[in-house]
Amino acid sequence: MIGLSKRISYAFRCFLSIVSSGEVPEDIASEVVKIPERVPPTLEQPQLHEVPAEPIVARALEDSTDRAVQVLALLQREGRLIDFFGEDISAYKDAQIGAAVRELHANCRKALDQYVKLEPVIDGEEDSSVTVEAGIEPAAIKLIGNVTGQLPLRGILRHRGWRVTEVKLPPLSTKEAGRSIVAPAEVEVS
Repeated sequence: MIGLSKRISYAFRCFLSIVSSGEVPEDIASEVVKIPERVPPTLEQPQLHEVPAEPIVARALEDSTDRAVQVLALLQREGRLIDFFGEDISAYKDAQIGAAVRELHANCRKALDQYVKLEPVIDGEEDSSVTVEAGIEPAAIKLIGNVTGQLPLRGILRHRGWRVTEVKLPPLSTKEAGRSIVAPAEVEVS
């Protein structure tokens, strides 16, 4: 079974990959969707009909896509994040952008606090000296600068990183219709 933090990491990687290329990364698909090896039938063993893997993979892709859309919908509902990113802000003055970002920040942070629990990968002050020990999860630390030699290595913490420790998303609707909607269009009828 895959741990919670790894599942969350996979969900976000799948989301970004699906948005950018329309595909789930192969390493995730091969780990998440376990397809049993085909065992040749013997006299003692009844012959089983092979179940095609496509529906299993398709369902896993649909669920990960639906969850990614759900996260976008929550950030849109609470903070209007998609509207903000979709708007051309070049014509606005810095003070106007600052005021808009302050509200966007507060509302998106509220949504994250409600649905996702995060903790720093390295709980230390940025720009402080740290030691990266051997045995650390490779995806947890990105070594930058003049990287030579073997772990342990000493360096300056430039970013603490973030790790998801808990996700409390509401259940998805059992109806497939509407799962791709981040925010419905609003039409005022007069």
